[in-house]
Amino acid sequence: MSTTIRWVDPALVIDPAAGGPVELAGARCPVCATTAFPFQGGCPRCGGEAMERVALPTTGSLWSYTVQNFEPKPPYRGVEPFEPYGVGYVDLGDVCVESRLTVNDPAALSLGMAMRLVTITAFVDGDEPVLTFAFAPQEVAA
Repeated sequence: MSTTIRWVDPALVIDPAAGGPVELAGARCPVCATTAFPFQGGCPRCGGEAMERVALPTTGSLWSYTVQNFEPKPPYRGVEPFEPYGVGYVDLGDVCVESRLTVNDPAALSLGMAMRLVTITAFVDGDEPVLTFAFAPQEVAA
């Protein structure tokens, strides 16, 4: 098994050097300050063509959510056997990010709850895990 981390799409993340935390790779317009995710070359608000790559915050609040209770149609790839999973929008301040959630029980989720960025296995290719990002409820410090 390889020791290289394999991402569903490496462009979605700023891969940490020296073992630091993973951050999402967003884009910020230097003209109008609009932030977008995932990174894109042009500004969706003013049409500017010089977006800057920026690391997005790793914490935010749950803006909306649902639970995917059935396996999506191909070309979906997931961890076998299929288990329902949470999907939500997490407000990171300048941008809301659509994301998998680590919780699939609607009773354990609530609008506005604090969330933190984590990595999860999206699927396994041969014997290698392929990672993606997700958001998990922020642990309350004791």
